[in-house]
Amino acid sequence: MLVRLDDRDARIRLDQANAQVVQAEAAVRQAEAKIGLRAGQKFDPERVADVGSARVAFELADKQLRRSERLVETGDISRSAYDQQKAQRDQLQQQYEVALEQARQNYAAVETARAVVTSAKTQIEQARKAIADAVIVAPISGYISDRPADVGEYMTTSSKIATIVRTNPLRVNIDVPEQALTSIREGQSVSVSVSAYPDRNFSGYVHHIAPSVTPNSRTMTVEAQIENKDGLLKPGQFATVRVLQPQTTPALLVPARSVRTESGSSYLFVIKNGRAEKRIVQLGQTDGDLVEIKSGLANDEQVATSNAELLSDGSPVRQ
Repeated sequence: MLVRLDDRDARIRLDQANAQVVQAEAAVRQAEAKIGLRAGQKFDPERVADVGSARVAFELADKQLRRSERLVETGDISRSAYDQQKAQRDQLQQQYEVALEQARQNYAAVETARAVVTSAKTQIEQARKAIADAVIVAPISGYISDRPADVGEYMTTSSKIATIVRTNPLRVNIDVPEQALTSIREGQSVSVSVSAYPDRNFSGYVHHIAPSVTPNSRTMTVEAQIENKDGLLKPGQFATVRVLQPQTTPALLVPARSVRTESGSSYLFVIKNGRAEKRIVQLGQTDGDLVEIKSGLANDEQVATSNAELLSDGSPVRQ
């Protein structure tokens, strides 16, 4: 647990939601009792008591009216008595239809009351979640390197409360030149060295390769994962990373101090017949104090390694 937020408001909302559920469930029972509906029973308006009574009265009046139709034809009852029975039948039919509609409306009230119960229970779950969210736990194991939040401070969902650093394993980002893209594969072994431990190498492997090349630098970001069980490496350190290739390629290396770079072009001075000759070269990878020369220099040529900043093309050189 990193932080415990004040959850009093959430607990008050939980108590209110519980009370609303009890009240809403009582309203459901009352609405069901009004139409004689038991728990779990399917609604049928014909089973409602008022509807049943109205239906019985209407059906009885309708039967009497049909008998009276035959008696009117034989002259056993007067037309006025028949008209009176017909009006009574029509009135009872209307009462029956009104009772049916009222039963349906009462059932709609039951459905509304049930929806209120469901909504109130949702409020309970939201309040419980708010109480659970009041305890903020660390998403990963590691060490707290920064804790900007103070006790009693008002926090929002975007507030920063702590910085957690996981030191094992560590990941190091490597900017690989574009021309080396085909030689990097996930899972390749890497060796890492830092200035704090010059005599020690740390092993790891290529964990992830970026899907695109950075347009400005024309490099691709490669992420390597390094084992750091002893905690010697620290996040934020600069490191020299060597990606182990399945086979070695001969390279021409010169001291980095012999190379000068101006206006984006790199050059060095080759010594020929006692004079300095300026030579534009293409650089490759670096290895400590050495830099690879990919083109512009032959392996049997002699290079000026000191006072290169004082030389110019054609300057006499004394060894």
